Amino acid sequence: MAEKNEIEKRNITVFGEETEFDGVLEFSDRLVITGKFSGKINAPTGDLEIAKNSVCKVDKIDANSIIVAGGNVSGDMNAAERVEICSGSKVNGNITTARIRIANNVEFSGDVNMLDKEPDVDLFSVASSEYKQAMIIHSDVIK
Repeated sequence: MAEKNEIEKRNITVFGEETEFDGVLEFSDRLVITGKFSGKINAPTGDLEIAKNSVCKVDKIDANSIIVAGGNVSGDMNAAERVEICSGSKVNGNITTARIRIANNVEFSGDVNMLDKEPDVDLFSVASSEYKQAMIIHSDVIK
């Protein structure tokens, strides 16, 4: 429940259909692009959504999570948490992420590299029950 409240408190910025942006974009909350974007996106703690009919030509996108919901993306994407490519989307570029979901009816060209998140626990400094719990949490992250 706390996670839901945290998400609700985050700011959401929307680039409208008429918006065209060229340059470097940095944000820390949530951004929805419905227009055209060209350049670089640097948002390691932010969540990005690329909406239907939007066009993004990027050098690279760095974000916590990326959802391509029917848009067109050319360029590499790096998401610490996840990448989701929805039906009707076109993606041309390499993807690096911990989790990925690609729906049917997606045009994708590129490589996928999976991040392997290791538990933040030193095996030799914790009790076996703590290490076991860290491994359970780790396995949930990479499912």
